[in-house]
Amino acid sequence: MNQHPQRPPAPAPVAMVATPDEARKFAENLMDIMSALLGVIEREIELVRAGKLREAMALEPTKTDFSRRYVGAVRQLRTSQKYLSQTTPELLVALHRHHDAFRAMLQINLTVLATARAVSESIVRGVNSEMQLRNIPSTYTSTGRRAAPGPRHLTPLAVSRRL
Repeated sequence: MNQHPQRPPAPAPVAMVATPDEARKFAENLMDIMSALLGVIEREIELVRAGKLREAMALEPTKTDFSRRYVGAVRQLRTSQKYLSQTTPELLVALHRHHDAFRAMLQINLTVLATARAVSESIVRGVNSEMQLRNIPSTYTSTGRRAAPGPRHLTPLAVSRRL
């Protein structure tokens, strides 16, 4: 049986902003979404820096929801950019400024998460190395060098990704 993986549904068409009032409401909504997402990201950074990874991971559904809403709003912005630049350029400038601050905070978040991952990987590798050293017999070759352990002496390390 030849099965093909299902593709995700195509995104729904995005409504274009058509009036100055809609433009203001759209801009307020986009800024609110970015602010809310930044709040979640800032909290995540605090928790990761404090080593409270379980609590930081609990924020993931909220972060995903705000991210989905943000992507939808950005799609609408792209669709409406020409209209916004012609009718309400000051809103577009304000959105760009707010978005620049948003991107800077996202970069900090990515850096913190990458650092936490690197540190945790280093710890796991260190623990694994110590375990392997304890399981390897101390034997030497006829030339007086330490013998390389065989595969039967290496013990795999299992790590659960769930906290």
